[in-house]
Amino acid sequence: MTVREASRADLPQLAELMDAYRVFYGADSDVEKARVFMHERLIKQDSVIFVIQNDHALLGFTQLYPSFSSVSLRPLYILNDLFVTPGKRGTGLGEALLRHAQGFCREKGAKGLALETATDNPAQKLYERLGWKKDAGVFHYFWTS
Repeated sequence: MTVREASRADLPQLAELMDAYRVFYGADSDVEKARVFMHERLIKQDSVIFVIQNDHALLGFTQLYPSFSSVSLRPLYILNDLFVTPGKRGTGLGEALLRHAQGFCREKGAKGLALETATDNPAQKLYERLGWKKDAGVFHYFWTS
């Protein structure tokens, strides 16, 4: 298994993974819309996408969005997406993607990684095992336009 940064050549498989990720979270399947979205991220370089592959097949991805901490005066990344194909879950691929993202942040001198997840997401155990801390001292708000 290899974890590496995604490239434009990965777009066909990456679009399929993004579509499966969206469907997992209740969105309607739309591979073309997923392809356009991921193509824009790659072209604009406004996110960092890591993929994990076995031979020539992409088996999962994670997508990080840059942000900043005004208090610490340092960059940070928001781990917005983490997905492993259903048949490969529980085999360490998600952990490999998370560890790679953590190493990337260390290399960049970032404060760290932030993520939000569903309260019933079984991956919480993995996050905590890898050193993530649940932030119970704040509320998260979201405004929808």
